[in-house]
Amino acid sequence: MGAAQANAARVMQSAIWDTADKFLRNVVEEEDYGDYIIPFTVLRRLECLLADTKPDVLTFLAETDLTGKMLELNIQHRFGLHFYNTSPLDLPTIAKSDDKVYESLELYISSFSDSIRDIWDHFELLERAKKLANAGRLWGVVKHFAKQPMHPEELPDTVMGDIFEDIMYKAFNKKGKGAGAFYTPRDAIRLMVDVLFSSDDDGLTGSHPARSVYDPTAGTGGMLLVAKRALKELNSSIDVGLYGQEMMSFAYAIGKADLLIQGERPEALKFDNTLRVDRYASQTFDYVLSNPPFGTDWFDDKEHVEEQAKVPGSRFSHGLPPTPDGQMLFLAHCATKLSPAGPGGSGGRAAVVSNGSPLFTGGPGSGPDRIRAWLLTDYVDAIIGLPNNMFYGTDIATYVWILDANKEPHRQGKIQLIDATRAWHTMRKPMGEKRREMTSQDRDVILEAYQGFEHSNISKIVAPDDLAYRDVPVYLRRRLDVKVTEEAVQKVLTHSAATAEHESLVRRLRGPWNTLPGVIRKEAQTAGLRVSAPLLDTIMFAVAVDDPDAPLAVDRRGRPMFVEDWKMIERVPLSEDMTEHMERNVLPFAPDAVWNEEAAKVGYEIPFSRLFYIPTLMRSLDEIDADVLEVMRSLGEKFKAVHGE
Repeated sequence: MGAAQANAARVMQSAIWDTADKFLRNVVEEEDYGDYIIPFTVLRRLECLLADTKPDVLTFLAETDLTGKMLELNIQHRFGLHFYNTSPLDLPTIAKSDDKVYESLELYISSFSDSIRDIWDHFELLERAKKLANAGRLWGVVKHFAKQPMHPEELPDTVMGDIFEDIMYKAFNKKGKGAGAFYTPRDAIRLMVDVLFSSDDDGLTGSHPARSVYDPTAGTGGMLLVAKRALKELNSSIDVGLYGQEMMSFAYAIGKADLLIQGERPEALKFDNTLRVDRYASQTFDYVLSNPPFGTDWFDDKEHVEEQAKVPGSRFSHGLPPTPDGQMLFLAHCATKLSPAGPGGSGGRAAVVSNGSPLFTGGPGSGPDRIRAWLLTDYVDAIIGLPNNMFYGTDIATYVWILDANKEPHRQGKIQLIDATRAWHTMRKPMGEKRREMTSQDRDVILEAYQGFEHSNISKIVAPDDLAYRDVPVYLRRRLDVKVTEEAVQKVLTHSAATAEHESLVRRLRGPWNTLPGVIRKEAQTAGLRVSAPLLDTIMFAVAVDDPDAPLAVDRRGRPMFVEDWKMIERVPLSEDMTEHMERNVLPFAPDAVWNEEAAKVGYEIPFSRLFYIPTLMRSLDEIDADVLEVMRSLGEKFKAVHGE
């Protein structure tokens, strides 16, 4: 951007935001200023884009009988336009008189082509205009925007895009924490984009390469536009196709408008709930970027998601997370939208933001665990831990999952974990929960670690099996001896097969407990008594007492006896030998423990914090003693001062 254009951009940014002070104050809540300023900015820019061709378009419309899609195709072919307006009205025309301003505005925006008419509905422009009209401010707003020179000759697409970014930033700054629902910080997007593209350098250097970029949770379209700009920086001749989907009305309107302002197709962004309906069901993409909502309940989408999950190989067929948090559904969706591996290393790559939950939530075999196992085995290239306070709506730990359908040869079978939690600078002015930002120097450190693919203090290289574990049931063997008590005798005699003659047999019993089956049968045979198997069990357990010095107990069939209600699950890394682990971590504390390896369940977790944990060195005793002596000396002096010594 040249100096003249930069100056024009600053002037325009100031003029647009002046709307708040001149016309919105005391009529609109401050946090809602952007809800009014943004739609009118979009309207003015779009009519300026159409200004040069509008007379010819109106003439053509007056002479043709074409309608609908055929009309749109003809206008696109004749005039190179993806959208148009059929009314002679525009903001300067409406601004000439204060008569019927609202009615004229309503007619004007209803005359835009079908391809973009929904923008105004999602902006709720007419509802907002009515509020301004009722307050006597609408004509002033219309006149104000009608005077703003937004023609592309004065403000090219990239410059206007920067202006719009500035207006959005100011608008969301008013919303503070609420901005997180609409707006992903550009520093976070740029890191995601840089990492994604770093594995595709050779493919981006051709004479006319083509790449597709998709965002299933597009918000205001920032990820798509940042990705396109970054690709253009790498190769100005690259053909970039943008595709997105968004379900929040205002965010969708902004995103579609921003794409239009920067020269994109109206159909680049579609409105719908991605979990319910994939508007790009038959398509895959070179790059996928997404910042799905954290901890969002998907109960209302449950029926639709479960129906899709029944289809083998579908996006949700690998498992379903609990309904309170749908993040892993978006992770799974993004993986299935990657272009499949092809010759020459081709294959889609994705960068998806999440909180810490997808790293570990769900036990072995659960829905989240099955999704995690599938992703780690087939797709995960890297996971980057970001600094806290990076996003507008949350201060919690966040992560970027890098997925790859065709990893580079040296990365195949491996996963890189990168700790970027210390790569940040404090923002001059916080915005919502965002108090930290990644500068270009911070991002370079992370990109260098990713490209280096080596072990370091911020990079760990692991295999999927290193992140797998077995949950093994552990039981405690019982040690029993024999003790005949009156209570034991009475318990035996309550058995339906017991007789008075059995009493003397019981009273003569002695240990060890494991020998009782043979002893009881022999004593019964000598006394001419019958002892059924149930009665034998009753006698044995009636006289049984726990004794840590007794041998390990077995029942009459020789099966081990276990302490009732004592069971634990030991988590054993898949990469460790089971016996060695138990001998090291369990048997020293529970020597009589046994485990059932056949019943072990395999699961996956990503212990990010543990892998990068740096223990704090303890202070030496000499340092502590010196501090204590200094405190005692200081106290002594104070006591002397109090007592006047």
